[in-house]
Amino acid sequence: MIHADLTGKRALVTGGASGIGLACATMMAEMGATVAINHLEDDPIGPAKVAELTEKGLKVLSAPGNVSVPGNAEAMVTAAVAQMSGLDYLINNAGTAGTHDKIPPSELDKMTEDFWRLLLGTNLIGPFRCAHAAAGALKESRGAIVNMASIAGIGQQGSSIAYAASKSGLVSLTRSLARGLAPEVRVNAVAPGQTKTPWTEDWPEERKQWARDQAVLKRRSSPEDIAEAVLYLCAGAAMVTGHVLVVDGGMTL
Repeated sequence: MIHADLTGKRALVTGGASGIGLACATMMAEMGATVAINHLEDDPIGPAKVAELTEKGLKVLSAPGNVSVPGNAEAMVTAAVAQMSGLDYLINNAGTAGTHDKIPPSELDKMTEDFWRLLLGTNLIGPFRCAHAAAGALKESRGAIVNMASIAGIGQQGSSIAYAASKSGLVSLTRSLARGLAPEVRVNAVAPGQTKTPWTEDWPEERKQWARDQAVLKRRSSPEDIAEAVLYLCAGAAMVTGHVLVVDGGMTL
């Protein structure tokens, strides 16, 4: 595992109560950072995870809010920045597939207006809202943003057309923000392949095996695999911006 001394650094991880987000938050906190863990206000898992990590002596705090809701997302970021007296890293991890079952590209009727609004509001507009709200603090600290994209956003088939489109849009947003917030703030993205998270663990075994077979490394990513890539783009990578780092074990080769 790579390591960095993050003493004195401050990070906000959206969707940080489970899966990849929790791995990012835990890894950064273990390396000395103060981490605000964003979670939905009515989700008991978020406060429970904050309490669990606090009991271990890590500097974490709760940042309730919904990135898909205009105003709510910005207020969450503003409150977290105020609590930590600044911000060095924003990890836009909150996202949704909107469905546990794949929607074939031919089944257009299943992708309703409400479905599109949910995915675009969470996966694409949500990261913009958070980046916009955090921009001032990040410029002051000369910090970094890492957006959680997906291999579905770079040409691979995702869970639906809407999901792939939202992640493709996030790739474009990443590059545009890298231009717009330069030179003070670096903006990059990580594009995971299939990853072992609570969301994917109840998938059929054949779907998991397919992912293992597709990866040249012959395994699915762990949340920590993705968190290491995020850590690199935040704490290192001083001349890397506007980049999409694929972390998929070779699924896309």
